[in-house]
Amino acid sequence: MPILRALAASGADFIELGMPFSDPMAEGGPIQRSSEIALKNGITMRDVLETAESYRASGESAPLLLMGYANPVLQYGLDNFCRDAKSSGVEGMIIPDLPPEEADELAERASSNGLDLIFLVAPNTSDDRMTYVDERASGFVYAVSLTGLTGSGLASTEAVETYLARARRNVVRNPLLVGFGIRTSEEARRLSANTDGFIVGSALITEIERLWSDAGIDDVTRVRALQAFATNLHPQPDKTAIE
Repeated sequence: MPILRALAASGADFIELGMPFSDPMAEGGPIQRSSEIALKNGITMRDVLETAESYRASGESAPLLLMGYANPVLQYGLDNFCRDAKSSGVEGMIIPDLPPEEADELAERASSNGLDLIFLVAPNTSDDRMTYVDERASGFVYAVSLTGLTGSGLASTEAVETYLARARRNVVRNPLLVGFGIRTSEEARRLSANTDGFIVGSALITEIERLWSDAGIDDVTRVRALQAFATNLHPQPDKTAIE
């Protein structure tokens, strides 16, 4: 809870709350480790939803999105998941391994519960498919900055900016946000030029790992340092920053 509240205080427009899974196929080392640690400590989907509920009950207003994979959602039950997510104060979900062509059942239940369902595009996504994803998504479209795992380094500046400019032309119904590989405010500023904002995950988890492995500082200091790290990712005051 202190971590979520620190991110909200940093100015994040929304916060992704991860749903641990044993096989997070799109994730690099930091997020894989976070899932592994969570599962080893017995964290379940119910625990994730209770965390969301506690966050909302604390009075925080920054929206929460659940980020994870289809298998745990199916195991929980689509009706149960969407109902409980909504009642816990969640606003939407990102399910990277669920393509829009296979998302009808979840999309229907999400919509009936007032939840957004976000889909992804990547550098190898065609223009026609970007348009299709834009038509099926709600909330925003997630532009993956590279054809690789979270936490990977960004590709060349020119290649990424060309891809995001193309995505910007094809995604017109929803806001376009970029994620994967962003570690600094300069990278956020550069990639935000053709998008409506940016998403940071692996760099944030790496910072959490660093702070909480340092036995020489207390939890209050850790939380303050994390808030400062997140705040410093903002490239400029008038651009959306998302953690």
